[in-house]
Amino acid sequence: MSQSSGISRRTVLATAAAAVPISALATTTATATPIETSTATKPSRTTPVAVGRLFDKIEAGMAKYAIPGVGLGVWYRGHEYVRGFGVTNVDNPSPVTGDTVFRIGSTTKTFTATVIMQLVERGLVHLDAPVRRYLPNFATADPTVGPRVTVRQLLNHSAGWRGDTFVDTGDGDDALARYVAALSQAPQLTPLGKVFSYNNAAIGVAGRIVEAVTGKPYETAARQMLIDPLGLAHSRYFRSELGGFSVAAPHNVVNGKAVYEPAFEAMPRSLHSFGGLISSAHDQLRYARFQLGHHGFPRLLGDRTRVAMQSSPGPGGTLFVELDGVGVGWMLRPTAEGVKVVQHGGDWNGQHSGFLMVPKRDFALTVLTNSESGPALTAELFADDWALAELAGVHNLPAVLRPLTPKQLAPYEGTYTATQVGLDGVESSFGIDLTADKGQLLGSAEGQPALRFGFYRHDYVLSLGLDGTPDYTRANFVPGPDGKPAFLRYGGRLFRKQTAATRSAGGRQLKSLAELTTPAR
Repeated sequence: MSQSSGISRRTVLATAAAAVPISALATTTATATPIETSTATKPSRTTPVAVGRLFDKIEAGMAKYAIPGVGLGVWYRGHEYVRGFGVTNVDNPSPVTGDTVFRIGSTTKTFTATVIMQLVERGLVHLDAPVRRYLPNFATADPTVGPRVTVRQLLNHSAGWRGDTFVDTGDGDDALARYVAALSQAPQLTPLGKVFSYNNAAIGVAGRIVEAVTGKPYETAARQMLIDPLGLAHSRYFRSELGGFSVAAPHNVVNGKAVYEPAFEAMPRSLHSFGGLISSAHDQLRYARFQLGHHGFPRLLGDRTRVAMQSSPGPGGTLFVELDGVGVGWMLRPTAEGVKVVQHGGDWNGQHSGFLMVPKRDFALTVLTNSESGPALTAELFADDWALAELAGVHNLPAVLRPLTPKQLAPYEGTYTATQVGLDGVESSFGIDLTADKGQLLGSAEGQPALRFGFYRHDYVLSLGLDGTPDYTRANFVPGPDGKPAFLRYGGRLFRKQTAATRSAGGRQLKSLAELTTPAR
């Protein structure tokens, strides 16, 4: 999740999107029919045509992007389709199956949020209570925020402090407590509760609340309250618990080929509550059906509570797609048809995934990959609307590019920077320069052109390749009190526009577009 200690910046930004109104919730009594469970990559005669086209798209993406293995789970028209594609490891290949485990990254955040909501139902946590009710010593860099921030603001990513802190605090049961204590140094970027900015650290605080209220380590509480009762037999937090499992190894891409990368295997325990779960396509689809309200599952949450998680979003913006905002842990994504999508996804080095549900269509999709190039495939399936249109009949909000005049572009020009704290506790900064060019903004890293931004409405842009080809990513500028752009929100993160004073403080430039475009789940 960070550049320090050999961790790539690709894993620092987060994936995204979506939601559903209470009236749109579809409950079904259909039982799972695992029609597709083999590792073969050809559809059977019982496979619906649309699902078969999804298989074809995944195979094509694996070949195009050098992805050795994919786990797929689809809930479509009352049936499960769970399949594995490719191999777990190019050095020691075995077939990926529906039970092969991958790191799911930030989709873990929705597990943490679900456990919090179980505690809410028990009367042990209140969403709108201050965090200090449960963590009396919680402190923030802005002394006015610590006493006021609520549990809900942690879970809807509106706490406002820097969210990318990945410090490794050891392997002990106190790892999360030590991590949360270190957040007292995280700068406040925006006013509390007012602006959406993807915040890994805030979910770490939520995980610490779980520990404080239950008196158990986060991982133990999550397993006892949610994972084990739900029957997620291939979902674990620690690699030491994976004996006998089929495990997808992480891969880098070197000269266009997938290469197993052992350094990508490790993850600090301090990050478990917001990115550490290891799971399978089968388990993720079972989890999706539970969150859709299907019958036949343990009643671990009441229907009103579960739907509330997918409703009443906080501040909106973009996280690769446009967001109405975040409910309780879930990204709530609008569509052109007015049907909301409930979405998340996650990334760690060499492990990238997507997860979405369309409750009104009783549809769910999860895709797990074991390559550093996985975001290219998940972008096609979760940021673009191909899968939603093909399988759920909904589409992204329209985005027609329109050129702006140099005068219109001038307020957006400048250098935008962000910071993070790596596994070693060292803060680093990174940025991108934006200049007007042919009716769009040209983004440069280390003096080299890296991407373009084309406007499709006020303050909202599509990310484009240098040749003008869209890459499925939406971003937006956040105005300051004077109405002028104060931040670029890209990948859900806030990149502050630099003034002459802040620019003189220095900070390295991005080495590549890849450093901007992938989440840390």
